[in-house]
Amino acid sequence: MLRQRTLSALVLAVPVLFCVAAGRPYFDVMVAVGAAIMVWEWFRLCSSAFPLLEAIAAGISILAALGLTGFDEAGYGLLVLAAGSVLVAALSRGRWWFSAAPFYIGLPSVSLVWLRGDPALGLETVLWLLAVVWMSDIGAYAVGRSIGGPKLAVRLSPKKTWAGLLGAMASAGAAGAATAAVMALASVWPLALVSAGLGAAAQAGDLFESFAKRRFGVKDTSSLIPGHGGLLDRVDALIVVAALTALISVLGGGSMLAWI
Repeated sequence: MLRQRTLSALVLAVPVLFCVAAGRPYFDVMVAVGAAIMVWEWFRLCSSAFPLLEAIAAGISILAALGLTGFDEAGYGLLVLAAGSVLVAALSRGRWWFSAAPFYIGLPSVSLVWLRGDPALGLETVLWLLAVVWMSDIGAYAVGRSIGGPKLAVRLSPKKTWAGLLGAMASAGAAGAATAAVMALASVWPLALVSAGLGAAAQAGDLFESFAKRRFGVKDTSSLIPGHGGLLDRVDALIVVAALTALISVLGGGSMLAWI
């Protein structure tokens, strides 16, 4: 299983890194395709009878928001996501899990496109986020598996431990320190500490996804990626980290790499 997971991750990393490096329109298209897949997986997860109209409404609102963000109108994109959520709620007669889709999937998608669109530090920011998420995942798995110990949240994810959380934070912090060193930032520690915090947020995203799957009695959101399950299973941590980073960047007046 580990070998299959590793091989799948390496195969996926090549086109992902190409699109990240190439920027628009390749990156935007990749995010849009990923969002469409995640919408399908989300509604498939939440209902045994696939709700086609609700899925179409959510998908259109997310794609429209991404299009607006691509033209530097992210604010209007958020309004479209809100409208999409209301529409899905009306179509589903108030089913919360359905109406959450435009924001749960759309907000991080818009965040990634917005962050990458920064002409000064867009590429560096997205590469940093990917490094933080990937390293936190590796750290959580390696430390949690080797040390074990007290469980983090048994009802949400029986296998996760506090040791795994600390491993995720330490590995994410190391990714931040490496980023700061490569970019020759004045101080390594601020970015390392922020990255460690994002590593904890990544684990929160993983826990929420586990909660959703346990809520609906589903092991994986799909079988799209061998060894991993679905795309949502693979990017559950990035969903939270991307949205949180975009929010902090907005509040701070620019890319976190510029002011940390």
